[in-house]
Amino acid sequence: MASIQMPGEASNAESDWIVLDSADIYNSLNDEEGNEKYPALVDILVAVNLVSDAFVWFNIGRLVISKSISKTLPTQYLIQDFGTNEAWLKQIDHKHDANGRTAKLHARAVAKRLRVKEGLIFLPGVPSKTYEDSDQEIAFRQRRYFYYLSGISHPDCLISYDIGRDVVCAWIPPPNTGRNVIYNGFTPSRTQIRAITDVTYVAETSHLKQYLKSYVKNTGSHAKFYLLHKSQEPKLRQHLVNDDGIDIIAPKSQFDFTKLQPAMDAARVVKSEHELKLIRKACEITQKAHLNVLYFIKDCDNEAEIEAIFAASCIAEQAKHQAYGIIAGSGENASTLHYVANNEPLEGRQLVCLDAGVEWKEYASDVTRTFPISGKWTPEAKSIYDIVAKMQDECIAMVKPGADYRQIHMHAHKVAVKGLLELGILQNGTWQELYSSGVSVAFFPHGLGHYMGLEVHDVGARGALLYGFPQTARVNWETAYFSMGITNPSLLEPGMVITVEPGVYFSRYALEQVYLKDPKFAKYINAPLLDTYYAVGGVRIEDDILVTGHGSENLTRDIPKGEEALKIIRGEKEKRGWF
Repeated sequence: MASIQMPGEASNAESDWIVLDSADIYNSLNDEEGNEKYPALVDILVAVNLVSDAFVWFNIGRLVISKSISKTLPTQYLIQDFGTNEAWLKQIDHKHDANGRTAKLHARAVAKRLRVKEGLIFLPGVPSKTYEDSDQEIAFRQRRYFYYLSGISHPDCLISYDIGRDVVCAWIPPPNTGRNVIYNGFTPSRTQIRAITDVTYVAETSHLKQYLKSYVKNTGSHAKFYLLHKSQEPKLRQHLVNDDGIDIIAPKSQFDFTKLQPAMDAARVVKSEHELKLIRKACEITQKAHLNVLYFIKDCDNEAEIEAIFAASCIAEQAKHQAYGIIAGSGENASTLHYVANNEPLEGRQLVCLDAGVEWKEYASDVTRTFPISGKWTPEAKSIYDIVAKMQDECIAMVKPGADYRQIHMHAHKVAVKGLLELGILQNGTWQELYSSGVSVAFFPHGLGHYMGLEVHDVGARGALLYGFPQTARVNWETAYFSMGITNPSLLEPGMVITVEPGVYFSRYALEQVYLKDPKFAKYINAPLLDTYYAVGGVRIEDDILVTGHGSENLTRDIPKGEEALKIIRGEKEKRGWF
């Protein structure tokens, strides 16, 4: 950066100066206890210097505001002693991520995918809300797009990112006072927020209007705002009017509602090392919870107790939020993919399909294990479990960079067809004929898996991964599946986290009311034999898979399944649960 001549200063060689970004100045204006030394100066930097091209110089223990901004500031703020520069320099380091703070990293990744050099990303978080006709607050869950850019999980906050100046601002509500403190405690302060995120600035929302006004003034007719949805425009516009209600935005300012979400989706689908660390932690807690269910399943009388054990195990690990509703389906309930009632007795049931994963610091896990309640398989249940295990093993082996996840999904169907044909459940054709007919969807109706991250069904090409095929195109199902209108949606890349969750189900409704009533499929299904398998319900096995540089890593490989799980149920392994 070139040197400039300050008012009243002789010209100096650049080597005599240390150049500090205004972000460094702002984030270093605290004493050892975290209190702001110069709150008035801090507020001015937030309100004015954020959007100017000014920069701050530090020389022999002095802070000097550059000429381009000095005219806007009272004289007493132009020069301020800060002690020795050595202490300053030790505090200033925004080039690393020692504490796992990734707001700037994520903001830059989104900007890269937007393919623009300037503009303002504006994104509100989730506000605090109460239920209709009630004073009870709705459980808070932060908008995942907002969290990705901020790392903040508190209500009533906003985030902005000035792409051209690489400035990320977190806007937080003013602190609680009076009765609010007595009832609800203190809201996070600016200092506390700065401790958990590496945004450039943290300021109260009362400064937002002045900031946006300065941004528009400096950017002029080129001002462009990127928002996720058009519904968020009013939230932004309320800060883009003067006190008299007149718009402050330039006439040619533009609001774009189409580019931000695809850019954020593309950035979110590849995880950073810090994100992977959080996902691993979620998987670790989920492992303990699944183990506790296996240890105590023989003592359970109702599906509700299974849910309770899993949830309590997670809460004991300080993970209070499930990534999705716990699915603890026993018997025929296991054939309902998203069965969450979890309220029926276990007596007389063969299997439990437990699909449950906890969330850790907003990042999800997603694991399914199916096991016999007694610790012993029936012949029918074992035969179906073996098919699903083979489906999963072979599909996981296919996960690597460049692989098309749709092809892996199709391979799972081929394995299912061959297995069901061998059991006599499918009939009247070769496995190739049966596969081409699409009849396997009667038993495996969902996609092989999905992306996972801040959402359990994370952003990306959700349709191509999550859903098995368009339900209206059963005849030409494979062609329909491959032409869902998404360009290369499922090519795997290093850093992606996906699930691999094949299943085989015996849904009375799907089989008797849909497929057996359609001659195209009925001829391939051995209807009398189905009665033998309805009691199995369904088998699903699911693991969380990280795509690595050369293959994959199973993040949930240590959660017992198959014979290892049965040994625990039968008491052949020492209990290590928290109970």
